[in-house]
Amino acid sequence: QVQLVESGGGLVQAGDSLRLSCAASGRTFSNAAMAWFRQAPGKEREFVASISWSGSYTYYADSVKGRFTISRDNAKITVYLQMNSLKPEDTAVYYCAARRGNSGASYRPGDYAYWGQGTQVTVST
Repeated sequence: QVQLVESGGGLVQAGDSLRLSCAASGRTFSNAAMAWFRQAPGKEREFVASISWSGSYTYYADSVKGRFTISRDNAKITVYLQMNSLKPEDTAVYYCAARRGNSGASYRPGDYAYWGQGTQVTVST
């Protein structure tokens, strides 16, 4: 059984930081590109950041570039999203996603086969 479990969400004030974690189990994700997406109420799910299987390549949405950092630890089969200088517009449910093995990082939700249950991030003014 494949599982992606996110953690680290919460309620913070504007300007604060949070680090999200996504722990993978059930199959080998060490060779899979992974990503973070988010979905705010009434809006479509949007790309936040992605990372190649090696961690050598990372991609970010313009809205988070310079504030968020995606990283991974393949030994722990965990992906992280460090979020700094949080803004109220970052409020959303954040989802971790993984592609099938040997695929490159992508910004398209449809390219990802595995998804976590999501973790809520709320940023107050």
